[in-house]
Amino acid sequence: MKRILIIGGNGAGKTTFAKQLSEKLNVELIHLDKIARIDNWQRVDQDIFNKKINEILLKDSWIIDGNDLQTLSERIKQCDTVFYFDFNTIACLIGVINRTIRFYGQHRDDVGGKNNIEKFDKSKIAFLRAVANFNKYNRKNLYHMLNENSDINIIIFKNRKQVKYYLSNKIL
Repeated sequence: MKRILIIGGNGAGKTTFAKQLSEKLNVELIHLDKIARIDNWQRVDQDIFNKKINEILLKDSWIIDGNDLQTLSERIKQCDTVFYFDFNTIACLIGVINRTIRFYGQHRDDVGGKNNIEKFDKSKIAFLRAVANFNKYNRKNLYHMLNENSDINIIIFKNRKQVKYYLSNKIL
């Protein structure tokens, strides 16, 4: 494993897993939210984002944590392993709420930009709606994209217990 994607529902624990995997494998970790987000949770221009992604994909090894569906097919073509966190909606919603509480009033190191502070507000309600609909609108397409790339290693986690087991028993 040298070029790794970690995808799946928000709040599933992708970033926590990515950090642990990066440490165990000693592979550079790139958080898409650090590249994609600028001040006040705004998204960077798509052309700038795409350019940064293309630069990363040229590297010999990386772990990319995050979904960005617009660049996913290209990232899948360049990777050797995908970890898909296919958790149920309730688990993801609980994960987002727990993360918001844990980091409330703080800026997380996996998110770019200034003033991107964890809080409960109108935008968080909209985000929770998007989390609630993630599987409904994306699961089928994600499986389709993964199935089109049979030459890569695909590991699917359905719950946190499977993630913990993998980290404890599958990584040297």
